[in-house]
Amino acid sequence: MSTTLSSTKSMAAWLGDEAEYLLDYKAKVSQNLLTLPGGDIVERVYSKSDRRPQVLRSLQQLFGTGRLANTGYLSILPVDQGIEHSGAASFAPNPIYFDPDNILRLAVEGGCNGVATTLGVLGMMSRKYAHRIPFIVKLNHNELLTYPNGYDEIMFASVEQAWNLGAVAVGATIYFGSPESPRQIQEISKAFARAHELGMATILWCYLRNSVFKQDKDYHLAADLTGQANHMGVTLEADIIKQKLPETNGGFPAIAKATGEKYGKTNSRVYDELSSDHPVDLTRYQVLNCYAGRAGLINSGGASGDNDFVQAIRTAVINKRAGGCGLISGRKTFQRSMAEGIELFHLIQDVYLSDEVTIA
Repeated sequence: MSTTLSSTKSMAAWLGDEAEYLLDYKAKVSQNLLTLPGGDIVERVYSKSDRRPQVLRSLQQLFGTGRLANTGYLSILPVDQGIEHSGAASFAPNPIYFDPDNILRLAVEGGCNGVATTLGVLGMMSRKYAHRIPFIVKLNHNELLTYPNGYDEIMFASVEQAWNLGAVAVGATIYFGSPESPRQIQEISKAFARAHELGMATILWCYLRNSVFKQDKDYHLAADLTGQANHMGVTLEADIIKQKLPETNGGFPAIAKATGEKYGKTNSRVYDELSSDHPVDLTRYQVLNCYAGRAGLINSGGASGDNDFVQAIRTAVINKRAGGCGLISGRKTFQRSMAEGIELFHLIQDVYLSDEVTIA
């Protein structure tokens, strides 16, 4: 079933009391400082870089697939939670997704630009789907079977395996701020360089992970800390950055105050001139750290809950207005019926196709 925003209710109706707050806000950092998404993004931006022609072709395939084809925006299905969280935690709400075929069906019928999942899922379905939708092989994962449970992204796949099964891109996670991050940075730097050599694009999940980031607020979601993670990610030549939507700011000074120790470096302008507590400003600061939008920012759809449709639309509106290039939506889509998951993808995509939602 395909449902569009225009055929159900207006954007303002979906956003309710937040409609004016989100749709009419003017960001502190001017959009004139950014490189914005558009149908010519590969030619206008990536072709000026050191990326090989084969990488440009892979990026064009990614940006040129699905309902958002040739708009400069991305709608991606990520399903690595079977490893990251366990198959039970991920697929018990809808057991059809234990079967890789249904994961790929959801991405295709949902109109996605691509599907990011494990080597095993994509390898099992390669010859059926590799020519129908761009594959993104997630190279590393955190697993929760080892006792005691820990948090460390380790390599599950090689770049060569991704290339052999027909992937157009590889993805990886770095837990910036964790004790393991130096090793992860070196591993992923080498993997991304090899992926570019073979003609594949690169997507980096730039997550924060350290118990010290949890203080009076969860500073894993702070714009200043996630922004710096993004900036490190593009330094590794990630073509696209995946980041959680920011919910607060002031992570650097908060950690220093809580620990009584000097932590990192920042500048007061980040908190008054370059941002505010408005979600569009917080997310724009993330975009600013992605080489001012030259590397696209996709935000996470988050966990499944009671108001998934409204929350997904809200996140898409914030990302688009901030200058981001799309949404990556997993549990909100695959932890429900196939029909509802497809509908949710189409609603998210309609935000990026809607003239109601402009760049702030």
